[in-house]
Amino acid sequence: MTNRSFRDLGLSEPLLRALDAQNLTTPTPIQSDTIPLILAGKDVMGIAQTGTGKTAAFGLPLLQLLAAERKVAFRRCTRALILAPTRELALQIEANLYRWARGLGLATCAIVGGVARRPQATKLARGMDIVVGTPGRIVDLMSTDEVKLGQVSHFVLDEADRMLDLGFARDIRRIAAAVPRERHTLLFSATMPHDVVHLAEALLRDPVRVEVSRDAVTPAQIDQQVYFVPGHEKRALLNRILEDEALARVIVFTRTKHGANRVAEHLARDGTEAEALHGNKSQAARQRSLDRFRQGRARVLVATDIAARGIDVSNVTHVINFDLPDVAESYVHRIGRTARAGASGVAISFCDASEAGMLRQIERHTGSRLSVVGGTPPVERTSKDHPAAKGRNGRGRPQPDNNHREQQGQPKSRRARNGQRRRFQAAA
Repeated sequence: MTNRSFRDLGLSEPLLRALDAQNLTTPTPIQSDTIPLILAGKDVMGIAQTGTGKTAAFGLPLLQLLAAERKVAFRRCTRALILAPTRELALQIEANLYRWARGLGLATCAIVGGVARRPQATKLARGMDIVVGTPGRIVDLMSTDEVKLGQVSHFVLDEADRMLDLGFARDIRRIAAAVPRERHTLLFSATMPHDVVHLAEALLRDPVRVEVSRDAVTPAQIDQQVYFVPGHEKRALLNRILEDEALARVIVFTRTKHGANRVAEHLARDGTEAEALHGNKSQAARQRSLDRFRQGRARVLVATDIAARGIDVSNVTHVINFDLPDVAESYVHRIGRTARAGASGVAISFCDASEAGMLRQIERHTGSRLSVVGGTPPVERTSKDHPAAKGRNGRGRPQPDNNHREQQGQPKSRRARNGQRRRFQAAA
């Protein structure tokens, strides 16, 4: 495909000036493909990985359409509604829209949980051109009539797969039912599992499907490495790696909130400025942590997957997976925090013996092998090597240990076990 500029896509002069001020001149593939379609009023289903510029892909044409309509939002109403899965992502989207909309006279606001609702309700009372929010807080304000969706003409769902993963399906259906049927609907997702397909079929009308090539699942400019290390040695390895000053701005991902706190506290004790970011923190505390990291006052941000798609910080040099994620797709979202906007980056993963299966899933999903830079890969047992595959004399199938079953309170026979299961179900 030939290189195109934002001007070639039909964007207005105020938007082009705003993009020039941010030194954004060349659209990404998802932007080149979707912006003309959205300007033409088409419903669009966009599939692209994180870090590919989806916010501008729907945000720029949406601003242009709203400015051209020259309508005024009624009190407690909004003309456009954008749903996002996390507070960080909603705030990030709204911040970008605010910068791009300065020359258009459009009012935007973010509606998220974790902060006081009164200031948000006060903003909504004036009427908004665009509201960016998380489903839970939008439904909360709908229930008290502090936001009305009857004037929505543009409805956007960003990171739809993540919203469903987080259990927002019921809230999304409730919001969609309150939005007028005659509307412009856009849905963007990093993946397209069956539940997202069903959601798109229910909400979009004759959508145009735009999908970025799967070759871009993990950008070539990300150097992906793995250390094989026992779990109890991961913190010491992290300290050694951070001795290299080339790791100037680092995001460390852990599997749990408590794990994030422990790693951040460990780094702070060893003299590394670190902040933790996870769902147990209030929105104000999360924003402070993110701001300190963005401003360079904290060298390391330790985060959980809940925040992976909501972190948009430039010049992140390294991503470290302290724990491998349970879902391979989350690995892609994590490492997408580096090598953004064409830059290069490094993704380092720590893998202990219990995580070897997760590593294989990641490599299958991405279609590439991670470079081993330390440690020895665990030796996988075959079924023949496993003790359970041999009987007492090393041949055949072992007999069931009925004495062990009785000690655990389990009946000996299959019939007895099935009867016990039925009794438990009836009691429940």
